[in-house]
Amino acid sequence: MQAIPSSKTDLVSFVTQLEKASVIDTEQAKAAIRKLRSNKQTGHPINQVATLNLKSKSMRKTLNAEVLSEWFADLNQLPYVRLDPLKIDVDSVTAVMSKAFAIRHDILACDVTKNEVSIAAIDPTEISWEAGLTHILRKPIKRVFANPETVRRLQHDFYNLSHSMKGASGESLQNLKVANLEQLLEVGKAGDIDANDQHVVQIVDWLLQYAFAERASDIHIEPRREFANIRLRIDGVLHKVYEMPANIAAAVIARFKILGRMDVAERRKPLDGRIKTKTPKGLEIELRLSTLPTAFGEKLVARIFDPTVLMRDFSQLGLDPKIEKTWLKMARQPTGIVLLTGPTGSGKTTTLYTTLKLIATSQVNVCTIEDPIEMVEPAFNQMQVHHDINLDFASGVRALLRQDPDIIMIGEIRDKETAEMAIQASLTGHLVISTLHTNDAPSAITRLQDIGVPPYLVNATLLGVMAQRLVRTLCSHCKIAIEPDELGWKELTVGFKIALPKLMFKPGGCDECRQSGYSGRVGIYELLEISSDIKALVTNACDVAPIKRQAIKNGMHLLRINGARKVAEGKTTIEEVMRVASPAMEES
Repeated sequence: MQAIPSSKTDLVSFVTQLEKASVIDTEQAKAAIRKLRSNKQTGHPINQVATLNLKSKSMRKTLNAEVLSEWFADLNQLPYVRLDPLKIDVDSVTAVMSKAFAIRHDILACDVTKNEVSIAAIDPTEISWEAGLTHILRKPIKRVFANPETVRRLQHDFYNLSHSMKGASGESLQNLKVANLEQLLEVGKAGDIDANDQHVVQIVDWLLQYAFAERASDIHIEPRREFANIRLRIDGVLHKVYEMPANIAAAVIARFKILGRMDVAERRKPLDGRIKTKTPKGLEIELRLSTLPTAFGEKLVARIFDPTVLMRDFSQLGLDPKIEKTWLKMARQPTGIVLLTGPTGSGKTTTLYTTLKLIATSQVNVCTIEDPIEMVEPAFNQMQVHHDINLDFASGVRALLRQDPDIIMIGEIRDKETAEMAIQASLTGHLVISTLHTNDAPSAITRLQDIGVPPYLVNATLLGVMAQRLVRTLCSHCKIAIEPDELGWKELTVGFKIALPKLMFKPGGCDECRQSGYSGRVGIYELLEISSDIKALVTNACDVAPIKRQAIKNGMHLLRINGARKVAEGKTTIEEVMRVASPAMEES
C-alpha cells in the first residue's frame, strides 16, 4: 500500500490553532501533542487528533474527524462537505482528473454539474493545481474541504473501481457474449486468471467492501437491457449506488456464483449459495446468495449476515425487560413449542440466534434444521434442508430426534408434516423453537389449526408465540423535539388508554444519517403466553379475535402499543410504527 503523503498542516500548528480558538484548553493541547508524538502516528493532523476522542467544552462535542474537519473548513473559509459515497457519481468524478494528479495534489472531485466542479482539497493553502485544471475543464472550480482520511480512501476506491470497469470493458471481454462469461470466469476459478478476470475480481471485492462499510443488509444486482443497477439496502431502504454495463454485471454475478459454489452454467432457474468472507478489519461475515432469472438475465441478491448481532443482548434488539423475562422463561422450558412470527426481514433470525446463543450452554445439545443455514454458529449443531435429496424440515427433525437433542430449532413450520414432527418432538421431551408466517402472535394458533394440527395438541405443546417487526430509529445527531401529536397518538393507541408523552421527536436530517433522519433499526414485539384461559378458547371452531381479547386482558401488548412505548422514549416516530403495525393491519 502506498504511503500517505503528509499535509503541509503539521500537528503542532493544528493543535495550537485548536487551542487559540478555545476548542481545547492548554492542558489538552500539551497532552495531545505528547501522546501523538509518542505513538508516532501518521496522516493528516485532523485524523490524528480525532483518535484521541477529546471533549470540547466550548463546542460541547467530542472532537471526531468530521467535527474537526468542519471546524477546519470554517477556519479556512471553505465550504465543508461530508463525502457520502452513495451520493457520488464515480464515473463523472474520476473523469475530471487522473489518479496520479489527484494523489499528487491531495484532491478529489466530489460533484460535477453543468456549471461547476466541486473539488475537495486536503491542504486549503495549496492552489497551484487550480488554474491549470480550470483551463482544461473549461468550468469554474469550487474548492471545498472534507475529512482528509475519507478523501484519501475514496481516491483509492473510486480510481481503482474506474480502472477495473475500464479493464473489464476492454475488447477481449467486450467481444464475448454473455453466455461465454461463465467460461471465462471458470478459467479464473482454476487459478489461471487473465487480466480481464482480475478486473472482475476487483469489482466484486470493491462491492463487498463498500457494502460492509455502509452497513448494508443486502446487495442487489439487477440487470436491465443495456446496463445493471447496483443497489444496497441500508436500514431497510434501498439505495442505488452504481450503474454498470450489462455484460460486466453478468460477469460479476458469475463471480459471485463461483464464490458461492453454485452452478455457474445454470441460468434458467433460481439458485442458492453462500459465501464466508473477511472484512479488512478481520471480521468474518457470511453472505447468502440467491439468483433469479429475469427478462434481461440473472438477478442476484446477496444477504449479508453480520456475526456481531449474536453478541448483542435483547435490550439492544429492542425487547422490553418484561417481555425479555417472559420470552427467556419459555425458551428455557424443558419441553414444548415456542414460536416466533413475522414477515421476511423483520429480524426473526437475529432474535432466534440470540435466544439460542443464550440457552446453548455446554450442558445442552442444540440442533437446528434450516433452509438455508443463515449464520454458522459453533455452539449449535446445524443441518441444512436439501430438497434434491428429499431432506426437508420434517425428515430433518425425524433425523435430529435420533441425535439426543435437548433443543431443536426448525427454520420454519410450513406444512402439516413439519408441524406434526415438531409436536412429536415436544411430546417426547424436547424444546422446539421455530418460526411461522402470521400477522400477529394470536394468529399463530389458528394458523397451526389451518395446517392441520388438532386443538388438543396445540394446547398440549404450545408455550408461547412472539411476533415482531423492525422500525427505523431516529438519528441521535439530528432528531428534533416537537409538540406531541395528539391526533396521531390517538390513532396509534386506539383501544388503549395510554397517556400522551410530554415530548415527541421527528426526523431531522444530517450528514450522519444521509439526510434521512433515521439511523439503525430496533424491534417492536408482541408476546402471547399460553395460559389456561387461552387454552380454553382453543377449540375446533376457534376464532382469533376472542384469543386476542383474552391475551390483552392477560397483559399482552400489541405490536403497535410496544411501538408506542418506543415513540414515547424518543426512539422512533408514530409514522414508522404505523408503517409496520397499524390498527388496520390488526383487522386484516
